[in-house]
Amino acid sequence: MGRWLEHSVTTEIQAPVERVWEVWSDLEAMPRWMRWIESVVALDDPDLTDWTLAAQGFRFHWKARITSRVEAQQLHWESVGGLATRGGVRFYPQGPDRTIVKLSVAYELPGVLAPLMEPTIMGSIVVRELQANLDRFRDLVEQG
Repeated sequence: MGRWLEHSVTTEIQAPVERVWEVWSDLEAMPRWMRWIESVVALDDPDLTDWTLAAQGFRFHWKARITSRVEAQQLHWESVGGLATRGGVRFYPQGPDRTIVKLSVAYELPGVLAPLMEPTIMGSIVVRELQANLDRFRDLVEQG
């Protein structure tokens, strides 16, 4: 059993919350702006998706189930088998054309990596990557 790590990042997007929610809700498009995500495939169950992550020579696979969805407000998930992960994204409207997005992700550092990686080093790498991903998401939304 590995160690659980949790990270949060935030960005401000110059777009209405409905537009931000619409772009985020297209889970299969996430590899366009989440660099380590190789693929997301929607399954027959609308709350279940199949994920593949490829980074630093490692590849991880899991299914994720949406555990809570409140349109244009929040989306929470947890893994079902494979890489142990859970998280949520919240959307905070700041007026008609501005939205703050906060992404929180928790994951169990896989046993194969736990002895090799100092959690604070791994955490800083993941936080930088999550922030870069969220910034790419912001750019995608703002460019329309």
